[in-house]
Amino acid sequence: MSGKRVPGSPDLRAFLERPVLEVAPALLGSVVRHGEVAVRLTEVEAYAGPDDPGSHAYRGRTERTAVMFGPPGHLYVYFTYGMHHCANVVCGPEGTASAVLLRAGEVVEGVDLARARRARGGDRDLARGPARLAQALGIDLGHRGADLVDGPIRLVLADPADLDHVMTGPRVGLRGAPDRPWRFWLRDEPTVSAYRPAKVITPR
Repeated sequence: MSGKRVPGSPDLRAFLERPVLEVAPALLGSVVRHGEVAVRLTEVEAYAGPDDPGSHAYRGRTERTAVMFGPPGHLYVYFTYGMHHCANVVCGPEGTASAVLLRAGEVVEGVDLARARRARGGDRDLARGPARLAQALGIDLGHRGADLVDGPIRLVLADPADLDHVMTGPRVGLRGAPDRPWRFWLRDEPTVSAYRPAKVITPR
């Protein structure tokens, strides 16, 4: 894996301890591995904790969000819509509750197992979207708090992507701070998810 840092190396924690808006785009091209399956990240979103109305940690620490307030380099997993898991990398100095949502990626190893977990859709869609990415990797609530340095799920950092290939825009489906351009993705990547702005539900 020429040009990539070794998982578990001491610099991973230091890399993730930086501000979330520095970490998020720098994660593009990095690989998340869980067992046989590895996913190269092509799209992420930044969430800035108490300073960000779009963050789960905006209103402070809860049992659900406690891992976000801990040291960087751990996994924050949440369950949404009664059916989907989503995975986030905790970053920033301890106590800031910043995290990067892993929105989409390309399955680069373990394609057969990822296909079996997804059951439908083509290979482009195996990890296209945060719920599909978690499903392809076999991530669920049991992995909340997993250490990405020396735990079962590893993050392998890539060399920074060429800035000419990094795009930025509004985060997907948010009502809190929907216009902040804190979604980052690799240009011309077919695995990047479709952008869907939030819709306000109006009573009939």
